[in-house]
Amino acid sequence: MLNNEAIAGISWGEILVLLGWVIGPMLLGKVLQLILANLGKAKRFENRPLILVTLKALGRPIPFLFSAIGLLCGLSGLELSKSVYDIIHDGFDVIFTVAIAFFIYSLVDVVDFIIIHITSKTETKMDDLMAPVVRKSLRVIVVVLGLVQIAQILSDKPITTILTGLGVGGLAVALAAQETIKNFFGSLVIFADKPFELGERIKVGGHDGSIEEVGFRSTRIRTLDGHLVTVPNGELANMMIQNVSKRPFIKRVMNVTVTYDTSPEKVQEAIDILKELLENHEGMKEDLPPRVFFSDFNDCSLNIIAIYWYHPPEYWKYMEHANGLNMELLKRYNEAGIEFAFPTQTLYVNGLEGTLNSQV
Repeated sequence: MLNNEAIAGISWGEILVLLGWVIGPMLLGKVLQLILANLGKAKRFENRPLILVTLKALGRPIPFLFSAIGLLCGLSGLELSKSVYDIIHDGFDVIFTVAIAFFIYSLVDVVDFIIIHITSKTETKMDDLMAPVVRKSLRVIVVVLGLVQIAQILSDKPITTILTGLGVGGLAVALAAQETIKNFFGSLVIFADKPFELGERIKVGGHDGSIEEVGFRSTRIRTLDGHLVTVPNGELANMMIQNVSKRPFIKRVMNVTVTYDTSPEKVQEAIDILKELLENHEGMKEDLPPRVFFSDFNDCSLNIIAIYWYHPPEYWKYMEHANGLNMELLKRYNEAGIEFAFPTQTLYVNGLEGTLNSQV
């Protein structure tokens, strides 16, 4: 004959009743979870994404939360010794704390959706990065507070004592994680100053590329060579950043060199041709007209400098314009008999002058 007592004075019948209190509410929670999931698929909520996210967030922790509540109801009907009751009560408190933390953890999705909805209406893309940062921060806070509460339950010590211990331990962790903390505050500086936005091209620390992601610890840059560079935010916040995407125009400085045997009249003609080609050029604005001057006597050439500004700063269109300008300049100079210069050397051997030309 089997002993009716299973363990610690609890009979098999009481254990079965306790299991019923756990499984029953869990199944009820599953049913409620399915109801919320089907409700979220209803047509009347198709244009209400906030309600859909809320229903999904509420449905995820419900079975576990209902099981914890059922466990509380089941334990309340048992007659246990004080020592056993204390152990079981602490265990339930831990489970219930985890259930509540899981419930709040899921509701963070609702806050995340609201922040995304608000930041999507702003002009800057940098605000869009705040949503994942806030989401991760809130979830970390929920987990930490849950662990502190569990530590208080298991240690049976006031929360102030636990926080004091965490403060001492936190100091040791902080000393060991100085770089991580530095990078975290660097990310806050980047979010506050907004020196760039997602997708923009920047030049920093010898790297030239577009911003792919800004996280807690680092920023990822996709270089023009296709490489993915990860720069710690602590360092990035202290670097000089050139935001190429925010330039209002592309400035070009051309140095056109002609030979020294070019007559003053031909030099003036060369200047006039270049001025004519740049007059009212594509991408010009009235407040920034092109400038063309005979600027220098180089070692091997006469230098004509041309400066112009191309609007808007679209690089490939600028390159197409530069290509067309160069081809037309070459054609016009050849027709006018104006020779381009290249580096030359004059050697004197036994009083005889000979010229060796070498193109670089």
